[in-house]
Amino acid sequence: MDKDASTHVDKDTLEKIREHQQNKKLVSSELGDLFANYLGDSLFSCVFEHHLQVVQDDEIKDFLEYALATSSKHVQMIKEIYLKEKIPVPVGFGEQDVRKDAPRLFSDIFMVFYITEMSRAGLMTYGSALSSSSRQDIVDYFKMCIDDTVITYEKGLHLLLSKGMNTFPPTIPYPKKVDFVEKKTFISAIAGKLRPLTGLEIKHIQVNINTNTLGKAMMLAFSQVAASAKLREYFQDGAQVADTQIKQLGSFLLADDLPAPSLMDAHITDSTTPPFSDKLMLYHTALANAIGISNYGLAVSKIMRHDLHSQFVTLTADIGKYANEGINLMINLGLLEEPPTATDRKKLSKESHGNN
Repeated sequence: MDKDASTHVDKDTLEKIREHQQNKKLVSSELGDLFANYLGDSLFSCVFEHHLQVVQDDEIKDFLEYALATSSKHVQMIKEIYLKEKIPVPVGFGEQDVRKDAPRLFSDIFMVFYITEMSRAGLMTYGSALSSSSRQDIVDYFKMCIDDTVITYEKGLHLLLSKGMNTFPPTIPYPKKVDFVEKKTFISAIAGKLRPLTGLEIKHIQVNINTNTLGKAMMLAFSQVAASAKLREYFQDGAQVADTQIKQLGSFLLADDLPAPSLMDAHITDSTTPPFSDKLMLYHTALANAIGISNYGLAVSKIMRHDLHSQFVTLTADIGKYANEGINLMINLGLLEEPPTATDRKKLSKESHGNN
């Protein structure tokens, strides 16, 4: 039977599915995920374009060009879906959000770290989008995005290692035998004693330290270049939130004599010229906050020590409060593009009644 290599479904069946779905409208999850993807990849395109103007390392330049081509492809494909469905194309981000003559804001190696971390987050985002899509062309699109993101992550991983940068969890001894948990001390402290961290707990602590390390560096950089005092203060607050979280998470590793990752603050230049618009910097902050909250949510579902649970919940609340301040700031400045929403039936009823 002849199968489509990209879908693992025989071509006749696939053709029937597409024919059956030719008049099928996009469902709410597809609309929401495509909108978020459009804003995200149009933002990344701007970031990559800026750094391509100042990059010095040839290998990193090749990586940036690949990342830019990938994001640009995604934006164009979503735009085609919107036009086909007769849906207004979002404004997103473009030339108006990048200052072409701005000097570099980050080092070359920081950009590799940035792209690798965003790719890791993208794998979760695209997986979630695919799992709630039903129309075959949208399923195909998000499958392609996952494939693209796997390649980007792998390229970034190899490049970081080749440049001598290690941002990955530390090693722990291999188990010597199969065992079963017998005491409640595995999940909570008894007489003040806590068991060592499990491999998954170390993983989620490391992932969240990396996210906050990236976030702190971005917030410090944005606070240098933001035009208004209010924005500079907001970004400085974000750097402080991230720094506090890095220290609190790192303390769990240090308590088990495990190394805590290094900060990336030294990879920010002393430039005070904004390469990006206020809108882009604020939305990027909101995106980073969302990634952080998502990471903590996943961590809470996987870890078993009660002290870690409570700490992660507290850290999530701190990010949530900061994120809410940022959203309000974007609304007040008229910079928040409204995502697709359900119909407000009560509003329609009132308008209809008012017209009568």
